[in-house]
Amino acid sequence: MVTLQDVAHAAGVSIATASWAVNDNKDVRIPEETRKRVRRIAKSMGYRRNALASGLARGRSDSIGFISDGVATSPFAGQVIRGAQDEAWRNGKILLVVDTNGDSRIEHSALSFMLERQVEGIVYSSWVHHEVVPPKELRQVNSVLVNCYDRDSTYPAVVPDEVQGGLTATNLLIAAGHKRIAFINQSESSPASVGRLRGYRQALEQAQISFDPSLVILAKADQEGGYGAVDALMKTGATAVFCHNDRTAMGLYDALRERGVRVPDHLSVVGFDNQEVIAAHLHPGLTTVALPQYDLGVLGVRMLLEPSSDRKHSKDAESAPAVRPGPKDLQEYQPVHVSCPSVVRRSIAVPAR
Repeated sequence: MVTLQDVAHAAGVSIATASWAVNDNKDVRIPEETRKRVRRIAKSMGYRRNALASGLARGRSDSIGFISDGVATSPFAGQVIRGAQDEAWRNGKILLVVDTNGDSRIEHSALSFMLERQVEGIVYSSWVHHEVVPPKELRQVNSVLVNCYDRDSTYPAVVPDEVQGGLTATNLLIAAGHKRIAFINQSESSPASVGRLRGYRQALEQAQISFDPSLVILAKADQEGGYGAVDALMKTGATAVFCHNDRTAMGLYDALRERGVRVPDHLSVVGFDNQEVIAAHLHPGLTTVALPQYDLGVLGVRMLLEPSSDRKHSKDAESAPAVRPGPKDLQEYQPVHVSCPSVVRRSIAVPAR
């Protein structure tokens, strides 16, 4: 490997001069002819400067850590990493990604690795929207939580707007003329199940449709849960149903088909998540509400890099798209909520007569 000392020797200059030239240090005055000659020689010799050392000398490493508990191994949630990486590249940074698969030992080792390399910040992400207990290492560097939050709101967090998503999903059915709308919700309490139920109820209230608790069916948030909910659903007399997620809708599709119930001729269905491997390939295609995975990643990095003077407390991503704490001025932050857009396909029709 060609060293800086080799370049200096070939150019007939000191190592310091060679360093200033190849790193294009404008703060040091050296003849422009010398600067160009050294850089030309370095290029011809195949010299590659130590970008990490150069960055640290300038007070930055140009790298961002990304810790996840399963995002990288999920094709769906992997869009979070793609968004974070794209935003990092746009800002001249590289993303160091470690997927812990929920193993705390890997997590602590990865955090130590990143801190030793002086990353400029860490994005701490989860593939499921839930409350977390952030590792203590995050206090040593600017950090942002993505698709998760901490109870004490110590760190800025960016999460999906579950309430708005539930409202949007239900409004799609109301707009088609449905008034008796069932909701197959996740039986386990979570930010998603609580928020989507709240959005469902808000949509009904805004449309002056009375809330009927018997129309809310609890089930596992997977294909088996959707399949098993069909009997309870059929007893409600609902003309439409909002499913907690696309996997639930997929199971429901199977059960309805076995009973000769056609979507959307006999029953309109809306999902949530927009898992394209599911929603786009069901027959008919499933109208759903998308989790903004890519945008979560983008905003997480953007929040991390935002100047400290721009830090704000906000519940809305549009009003304050970036907040971040420094290690010495941790404070209470309200999560930034990112809207969940609708994706219309062919699973909604007017109520059957």
